[in-house]
Amino acid sequence: MDLVARTYGSPDAQKLIAEVQQEYVARYGGTDATPTDPAEFEPPRGTFLVGYLDGVPVACAGWRAHDGDEPDFRDGDAELKRMYVVVEARRRGLARKLLAAVEQSAAAAGRRRMILETGALQPESIALYISAGYLTIPAFGVYKGEPESRYLGRDLRRPAASELSSPPDWL
Repeated sequence: MDLVARTYGSPDAQKLIAEVQQEYVARYGGTDATPTDPAEFEPPRGTFLVGYLDGVPVACAGWRAHDGDEPDFRDGDAELKRMYVVVEARRRGLARKLLAAVEQSAAAAGRRRMILETGALQPESIALYISAGYLTIPAFGVYKGEPESRYLGRDLRRPAASELSSPPDWL
């Protein structure tokens, strides 16, 4: 998979974002209500990546910066948003590759921790994040009080679990 930085508003990004929103509708009955401003995904305070197989957009994810002057965030936080792989391209390791690239981008921009909110009805996503070294963190954002929401984070200054020969003692 070739990963390319795109604007959040690019046609390929918007196509994939629309698909992930439909995935939320199928699983939860509605789209993600988290406010997103395309400018939040512009460097140096964010990035949005689109993955291509043979020139066809099949995956996307981005991060946006948050800091301690915002409620529920720490200085150096990067929030993962719109992580998605099309159904036809799943189970090939593309999500793991995409996650690693998003983390690398955030770390290169000086972000210290990747955080995310996902839902209980996305067990495959939760399994990916846990296997990559993500741990439960305090709730944040628009879904803070929702019982179906799960909040995870990983210190970007430590190697990902997939980069280690054995699990670290802090997992």
